Amino acid sequence: MILPVLGGPTGVGKSEVACEVALRLQAHIISADSMAVYRGMDIGTAKPKDCMKIVKHHLVDVVDPGDYFDAKIFEELALDTIEKLRAEGIIPLVVGGSYLYLQALIYGLGEAPDPDWKIRNRLYRIAKERGSEYLYKKLRAIDPNYAGKIHPNDTRRIVRALEVFLTTFKPFSYFHNWDKPRFKVIGFFLNRNRESLFRRIEERVEAMIRGGLVEEVRSLVERGLEGFLTSSQAIGYKELIPYIKGQISLDEAKRNIVKNTKDYARRQIRWFKKQGWKEINLDLLPLDQVVDIIVSEIRRTL
Repeated sequence: MILPVLGGPTGVGKSEVACEVALRLQAHIISADSMAVYRGMDIGTAKPKDCMKIVKHHLVDVVDPGDYFDAKIFEELALDTIEKLRAEGIIPLVVGGSYLYLQALIYGLGEAPDPDWKIRNRLYRIAKERGSEYLYKKLRAIDPNYAGKIHPNDTRRIVRALEVFLTTFKPFSYFHNWDKPRFKVIGFFLNRNRESLFRRIEERVEAMIRGGLVEEVRSLVERGLEGFLTSSQAIGYKELIPYIKGQISLDEAKRNIVKNTKDYARRQIRWFKKQGWKEINLDLLPLDQVVDIIVSEIRRTL
């Protein structure tokens, strides 16, 4: 099966390009954004609300914040959606920057064991007491392959990988197959010059704050979701909690969001550069020309 994918770092402008491409192809968009799956997290995830009114989006707003959701669940839902769209003669256009989700969809995840909450809770207690990097060192010793794909502060994924090892005595990467894709991917890596991308990230953070991100985070905290929001994955949310508690200034919170977003964008860029997809610099071409290139390539291949 052939699968068109638009990827790239956060803030690059994927949503605008994807919307135009989907309209031209009469395609549906399958979101590969690990935070956009959560309802009520709209501003910090930059959900493309205007585009969602005119193009059907899948795997957006599918669970409540705090509900369990991982790459395996995403893989299963995305595969089911792709199959249904293909049966209806609709092109599925996968769009996103969560590279672990894209990797799970393209290559597949093995049948790792179900969650063991006793082990998981014990690991979370250790992370709270000794820090995520302590557990990360343990993971790196037993599974350097998977450890190299995640951030040392990504507590949720570190805990899951260690939990699987403690349950099965096999490294988490044993359940992954990163060499044999299940799809022939028509992949496009949307990128910008580094200075331009970082400026857009700074501007987007300012726009999110003006658009009500602080109020969105405060509402989620009041619902008892602080623990969920402080995960390393929730960039744009976790940094505002100290401000809401009166521990830091809003300017410091914004600086932390910008820094963490730029760090994440660097990791995304490294992953996408390894894929060998067609790289398109959005600083060098007008939007219409970018859309023409992508639409023509997809039509030619499909």
